[in-house]
Amino acid sequence: MSGILNSSVGRKFAMALSAFFLMVFLLQHFSINILSVFSPETFNDVSHFMGTFWVVQYLLQPVLIFGVVFHFVMGFILDIKNRSARKVGYVKNNGSANSTWMSRNMVVSGLVILAFMVLHFIDFWIPELNVKYVQGDMSGLVDPNNAESGYRYYEELVHKFESPLRVGAYVIAFVLLALHLLHGFSSAFQSVGANNKYTRGLKGFGKVYAIGIPLGFIFIALYHHFNH
Repeated sequence: MSGILNSSVGRKFAMALSAFFLMVFLLQHFSINILSVFSPETFNDVSHFMGTFWVVQYLLQPVLIFGVVFHFVMGFILDIKNRSARKVGYVKNNGSANSTWMSRNMVVSGLVILAFMVLHFIDFWIPELNVKYVQGDMSGLVDPNNAESGYRYYEELVHKFESPLRVGAYVIAFVLLALHLLHGFSSAFQSVGANNKYTRGLKGFGKVYAIGIPLGFIFIALYHHFNH
């Protein structure tokens, strides 16, 4: 593994694989969250399953955390390497003439997305860990003493989107995520050598995904903000 990461091609390949992994997670995360708009009961049931199923909690969750950390660390390393390699080139050429703003500022958008993830963890993940593993309440109920009270996940989600400042932060973060994905998706496929007869279709799918998923998350935040 260390040998692969010591080469430029290896680092880009590893970065691409981590990106694909996080894209799959993002799609799965969106699929669950959009249920809160159409069926709060189903959202509660699925959230409780994902929050208590041991495979998700003890196997997939650590892998996800590793994937997130690896992707951001590798992104910073690649950016430093690329900037060092291009120092001479920028003296001779205008870098902005040969690349998009987003391709030159992936680390900037990545840092904003990372800050958003910290906020998201503070809003949802850390409180969830506190309830389940510190307080020892795995019931998922609004009132653990009343089984008829229903699961608390939908109620907590709606509460988080009451603040216009928090909703605004979410919207900004997802706009930058869309820009990040627009460049990152095609770059990831290029890094794994997926330049073939399917390239045009993959790029089209990448644009739909990069715009559609962040837009969907923005819709969820705005829906709960204005309807509760």
